[in-house]
Amino acid sequence: MKTVFTTGEAAKICKVSQQTIIRCFDSGQLKGFRVPGSKFRRIPREQLYAFMRDNGIPTDALDSGRRKLLIVDDDQDLVDLLVDHFERDGRFDLRSVNNGFGAGMLIKEFRPDLVVLDIMLPDINGMEVCQLVRSDSTMDSVKIICISGMVEEDRIQQLRDAGADDFLKKPFDVDRLTQRVCQLLDVEPVASN
Repeated sequence: MKTVFTTGEAAKICKVSQQTIIRCFDSGQLKGFRVPGSKFRRIPREQLYAFMRDNGIPTDALDSGRRKLLIVDDDQDLVDLLVDHFERDGRFDLRSVNNGFGAGMLIKEFRPDLVVLDIMLPDINGMEVCQLVRSDSTMDSVKIICISGMVEEDRIQQLRDAGADDFLKKPFDVDRLTQRVCQLLDVEPVASN
């Protein structure tokens, strides 16, 4: 378990900018130390935990070290398949929802690292969910992989313009999705047997 964090690592865990962490460190709100002979700041785990708790930042990312995934799709069979797959992987904390309104609510509450987002939802479409996420600067670090059976190139470009980081056409290989998730979250892929 990691015991000391850089400002960049602390920023990722807290889901804020590195500059915010540096400002909090320099003002004394976030306790830590400077590496002797350098300008580098380091934050001990217990100090980061106290800072997160005192500022209402969920500490589960620090507690588990697992990355948070939100799966948004109205196809319950696909949701069950993806949840089962990522739970067995063991590196992810998962939530799922079957509509765009619920996705918007859960994104703000759960603060996922990555959203697997179906475009064709029964209420709000996936592009609107992308725009909602991208309109909130506190969610700049959230990655979005859109999934859909539609394939028009101009529509895919519209999704990217709305804030999607990646797109996969349904049906897709679950291992390919896992590979994309790992790339976007900078997580080491699990070696296959």
